[in-house]
Amino acid sequence: MAVSEARDDRGEVRIHESLDELSTNLADYIAELSEASVKERGVFAIALSGGSLLDLIGKLCEAPYNQTVDWAKWYIFWADERVVAKNHTDSNYKQAKDGLLSKVPIVPSHVHSINVSVSAEEAADEYEFSIRQLVKTRVVSVSEIDDCPKFDLILLGMGPDGHIASLFPNNSVLNKRDEWVTFITDSPEPPPERITFTLPVINSAFNVAIVVTGDSKAEAVHLAIDDVGRDCPSPPARMVQPMRGKLVWFLDKPAASKLDRSQFSE
Repeated sequence: MAVSEARDDRGEVRIHESLDELSTNLADYIAELSEASVKERGVFAIALSGGSLLDLIGKLCEAPYNQTVDWAKWYIFWADERVVAKNHTDSNYKQAKDGLLSKVPIVPSHVHSINVSVSAEEAADEYEFSIRQLVKTRVVSVSEIDDCPKFDLILLGMGPDGHIASLFPNNSVLNKRDEWVTFITDSPEPPPERITFTLPVINSAFNVAIVVTGDSKAEAVHLAIDDVGRDCPSPPARMVQPMRGKLVWFLDKPAASKLDRSQFSE
């Protein structure tokens, strides 16, 4: 059974006994948000990331989700992407297409990927422009606090260094406030050129889920969630604090192994 705890401004933390339990819980969560968003707005605007996260949402391709989710109302975006060919093994688009998009009836024109034939800077500018057009038509909602897009769900993974999307520790893009989409050309992980949502966009979402597995990320999970004091480094994942949305952490037991569990309850 999953253990769940509310952690003040750090959101809800769900710890799972196994990867199978985590992926089932995650599929339920996404399907429920999709149903609620379609009922309220008529669409479901979801932003994906790459890595092991996409393997963990694979249950959406299976029963009952493949039959009950209203796939025609989904609009797909990427919270970050590598500026590589769409058939490259490093492409988040390719991973999403192979693992999800090709297996469920999502409308092809609802899939909004980046232009990989231009520079990272141009790709970021073009992607922001396309999102702005969809905000105007309310396919993507707009924040009531500022003019940021308000996605129904942003799905993120987290690296051992605490990075989310392509927002890495000590990178100047963490301070970007005016752009919705920005770029980097010096990623500490290959490939070097990437585009990424900025923190204001992530923190404007209705819902943000951060999915983390494995003991190699346990220290980063501890630093991102626990009250560790001001002297400890603050990873980018700790900066995810939705202003009027909900943050949920999906963890397996190894990733949660260094958390302060004193207040957890079933």
